[in-house]
Amino acid sequence: MLQDPKRYTVTAALPYTNGPIHIGHLAGVYVPSDIYSRFLRLQGKDVAFICGSDEHGVAISMKAKKEGITPQQVIDKYHNIIKQSFEDFGISFDNYSRTSAKVHHETASEFFKKLYDEGKFIEEVTEQLYDEEAHQFLADRFVTGTCPKCGNEEAYGDQCEKCGSSLNATDLINPKSTITGSKPVLKETKHWFLPLDQYDAFLREWILEGHKNDWKPNVFGQVKSWLDDGLKPRAVTRDLDWGIPVPVEGAEGKVLYVWFDAPIGYISSTKEWAQREGKDWQPYWKSNDTKLVHFIGKDNIVFHCVIFPAMLKAEGSYILPDNVPANEFLNLEGNKLSTSKNWAVWLHEYLEDFPGKQDVLRYALTSNAPETKDNDFTWKDFQARNNNELVAIFGNFINRVVVLTNKYYNGVIPTPNEFTDVDEATLTEMRAYPAVIASSIERYRFREALGELMNLARLGNKYLADEEPWKMVKENPERVKTQMYVALQIAAALSVLSEPFLPFTAAKLKDILKLDDVPHAVQTMGIVDETLSFNDAERSSHKLSWNDIAVKHELIPANHQIGQAELLFAKIEDEEIQKQVDKLEATKTANNAANKKAEPQKETITFEDFAKMDIRTGTILEAKKMPKANKLLVLKVDTGIDVRTIVSGIAESFKPEDVIGKRVSVLVNLAPRKLRGVESQGMILMTENTDGKLVFINPDADGVNNGEMIS
Repeated sequence: MLQDPKRYTVTAALPYTNGPIHIGHLAGVYVPSDIYSRFLRLQGKDVAFICGSDEHGVAISMKAKKEGITPQQVIDKYHNIIKQSFEDFGISFDNYSRTSAKVHHETASEFFKKLYDEGKFIEEVTEQLYDEEAHQFLADRFVTGTCPKCGNEEAYGDQCEKCGSSLNATDLINPKSTITGSKPVLKETKHWFLPLDQYDAFLREWILEGHKNDWKPNVFGQVKSWLDDGLKPRAVTRDLDWGIPVPVEGAEGKVLYVWFDAPIGYISSTKEWAQREGKDWQPYWKSNDTKLVHFIGKDNIVFHCVIFPAMLKAEGSYILPDNVPANEFLNLEGNKLSTSKNWAVWLHEYLEDFPGKQDVLRYALTSNAPETKDNDFTWKDFQARNNNELVAIFGNFINRVVVLTNKYYNGVIPTPNEFTDVDEATLTEMRAYPAVIASSIERYRFREALGELMNLARLGNKYLADEEPWKMVKENPERVKTQMYVALQIAAALSVLSEPFLPFTAAKLKDILKLDDVPHAVQTMGIVDETLSFNDAERSSHKLSWNDIAVKHELIPANHQIGQAELLFAKIEDEEIQKQVDKLEATKTANNAANKKAEPQKETITFEDFAKMDIRTGTILEAKKMPKANKLLVLKVDTGIDVRTIVSGIAESFKPEDVIGKRVSVLVNLAPRKLRGVESQGMILMTENTDGKLVFINPDADGVNNGEMIS
């Protein structure tokens, strides 16, 4: 692990531009990387926070074919949506590029060409699946079939999403083309492979020995499993018409494999940023005093810890990542997030329903982050974290401090009198929080770090609750001046330490406290700075920093004018949450309807067989639960020919009072049968809806009397 790096290159996984961004992406990659980068900047570090849209590969082609548009139209549409979502949620990239950019095509081509010229690839002619109807080779995702490991009949040519196995398209049993539905044939084609097996010893020494103590166990374990299974050469080119053309002779109709091209996007995005800022990009990727950190989800671990490092090692001039703090998956209301099934909370839709509440979602996702295992997002938990933590703890403390300062002193911070032991202990504890929170962030424990930030807000609440300035103001108003001064120091500390996690809230709090109007050349612990006069430009460069909280004697000075109170957070009502739950339920119902398959036809019967059944219309007159039976209702039914008892297994779907008066269809000539001592004289006809709930087969038409025969 690199100690005291001169600069930081922080990358966030390139989002794939075949759909918008949802909360799983935010929780897994973009909020953690933003917290880390904002924290580094607050410490005055040299940071390049890099990302961009991943715009090549077969999924883009598939999306374009499905929507009847060009791949360029697909990537333009989703690049803009994704980029806007990041901006809306305060993800503070120094550069957000795209792999369709000219600088990226040039960078990726040069990277490939150098490895090609130096003989780092293996050139092989292999047999690949070919669609004779479409007249094209089939990339992995254009092939589905049965997984040879688990039997899933809908596995893709590169991976089985049911068992997680990595596959080759030729491994599939009964493969078929997703383009035409036909069975593909094997046809020879030439490709270039990176011989990963030649980098086995390097990867084992670098990761299994060098990073066994500082990489997350979920990352280390997955890499070790891959290495123990044995590395094999991996193709870096594909037969496809969308992507970066392979820049060598004899490679017509071939493009760089998207997982060779995409991580190079970090480098090309850094080049783009450096050129714009008048910087040299190379130290951020080639200097040994640079710390490189990749933030990714667990589905990208192998590419960032095995394949991309092998590429960088083969090229020879690049540094390797110091850490790859990958998160696990976030589920939604007990089910796996799915873009194709619309089982997601889309960021652009969230802001339509919860305008101005970006930080609430950032908070909920961070406090429930899937850092070492999969976690579940629920709307009830989201509501509870907002109401019980952000509103009741953080927001409550700030509101009390600002309201009381305005009430007692017209918003002017009072000059403190002598500090008591409680005051000193509180300020000492406050000054410890930057180091405590920093320690958690530097170990990529963002959930833990956020918990410590909230502990600082709790410290402020406890101080006010114990000191009770609203009571003390009548007995000893001079003492209250000190109490409010201390509480305001905690508020100022929160405005800085909350910024990585809650950037919009931090900005609002700084505005309430008018911290940008404070010239921060003030007394530090044991040292008095020279008195300086500040113009606006100088003020902006002397804002409170992370480390100031621990060493400054005074974060916000006496006689400073603050603003009026504004609520930082608002309570979220049950109705707002129910609306989101209902939206998901509607999605689930639609998915069930789309996926529900009719039962196969039963054995053929004759008309005479059907005619033997006497089905009549009827009305349920009475209903009660069968004692000691969860599923059974005892019904009295008017069949038009009599009133009879029928025992029906519908108690889990209906309450007795809900079915009284229901018009039903009854099989009346079914042989009687005793159920728990009660003789049932017929059967009520039912079916199921898409949710699996029982539904009556109703004779709804007006003028249909009980006893009418159904034929």
